[in-house]
Amino acid sequence: MMNVGSSTIRCTFFVLLTAAVGCGSSSHSQAETKLGGAFVVKPYIQLGDPADPRKVDGLDVVWHAADVDADWKVEYRAADDQPWRSTNAPRSQRIAVVGQPPHRVYRAGLRDLAPGGVCSYRVVQGDEVVFSSTVKSPKAKDQPHRFVVFGDCGAGTPGEKAVAYQVHSANPDYVMITGDIVYSRGRVSEYRDKFWPVYNADEASRDVGAPLLRSTLFLAAAGNHDIADRDLGKNPDGLAFFFYWNQPRNGPALRDGGPHVPPLTGPEENQKAFRESAGDAYPGAGNFSFDYGNAHWTVLDTNAYVNWTAPEMRAWVERDLAAARDADWRFVSFHQPPFNSSKAHFADQLTRVLADVFEAGKVDVVFSGHVHNYQRTYPLRFTLAVDAAGRPAKQGELLGGSFVLDRAFDGRTVTRPQGVIYLVTGAGGATLYDPGQQDDPDSWQEFTHKFVSKIHSLTVADVQGKTLTVRQVSADGDELDKFSVTK
Repeated sequence: MMNVGSSTIRCTFFVLLTAAVGCGSSSHSQAETKLGGAFVVKPYIQLGDPADPRKVDGLDVVWHAADVDADWKVEYRAADDQPWRSTNAPRSQRIAVVGQPPHRVYRAGLRDLAPGGVCSYRVVQGDEVVFSSTVKSPKAKDQPHRFVVFGDCGAGTPGEKAVAYQVHSANPDYVMITGDIVYSRGRVSEYRDKFWPVYNADEASRDVGAPLLRSTLFLAAAGNHDIADRDLGKNPDGLAFFFYWNQPRNGPALRDGGPHVPPLTGPEENQKAFRESAGDAYPGAGNFSFDYGNAHWTVLDTNAYVNWTAPEMRAWVERDLAAARDADWRFVSFHQPPFNSSKAHFADQLTRVLADVFEAGKVDVVFSGHVHNYQRTYPLRFTLAVDAAGRPAKQGELLGGSFVLDRAFDGRTVTRPQGVIYLVTGAGGATLYDPGQQDDPDSWQEFTHKFVSKIHSLTVADVQGKTLTVRQVSADGDELDKFSVTK
């Protein structure tokens, strides 16, 4: 597989940007300076909203530019000996919120890509190439693929940058973020300071980050720090998740002011500016699903304002998983973990109300964040306790219930789990939680098999046919955990 971070490929990119300079980190910046700075945010790769998220054959190139009319186009080709072809005219959404200079988010689709290939693309302003990169085309069902998962990341810390560097070293086909993308209010300004510079850096370094976003598909669930705070008086440039993530719009139907959607607050001027900027992404963009290769993903907004016991919400998840019957693997991603042994956020395990839906839908692994460490459960089945009215019942701080744990599964010699495996992978960069519990297994809940809380980390997963291999890798590149699942 081609390493898009290699110096050879960077040299090819930069020749396209400007023939006057040689290979090196200055080439890209010189090309942009020549044009007076083409981008507010450099191009990055998104899944977009495909007509059928179960038959993904394309990707979107997204970039941010000044709020002025400009002649933009995107060209791409699947191989060096093929001619460049143009995408459809880029679409744009104007982002004009209180406290930030207006800018435009542009999107152009790379379509009909050969599965598993490497596509070159370049962004052109006027008749000048201002950016160039490659991107991996989505894989077909019969092709192996690798993905990385982490969350609670955009905090501007050395840990965040070191994790980004390890993601680059892992060379995944795509990345899933389990929420809390930027700290601490999901603001435009926080993306500018703590997200784009780290994951779309021009060079790969554990002290800076890596050039990931321009060449690797990123997807994300929304966490509480991303979209739970709807006060546009305190944070007029908040809720930027709805501006910058271009993901499928196939989630449950939600409406502004309806159930599962907390009201916006703050001056009416701020609310109006936000709604106009967010467009059709608000309020439903937090829930979606898609297929990649032989895997199906269901991504949920599990912030406290969503009632996942509501019949219409549960029914959407049930239908989504049932429709994925042809997928070999079924993964779920959301922010708040159903099963957590950490003392931090211990009472937030409300999403266990969906455990029966995941079991019935034959989910293999659930990936969550929220808790800033790594945890792995035994494969488990969970029966929720209910009161006389049929409502979830609490036992102490938690929603009560009974467990069936598959302690025989070891992920090495016994690789067919009886139940769902739940991973907390929230050690992506923010301050770590409960480091003392790592060496205190008596403090873990009965369902917890692995607990690593002293170092930032990421989850690296390889899907090869009907074998899934998952490794937890530290920010230093050390393997912290490993298991395999077979079917």
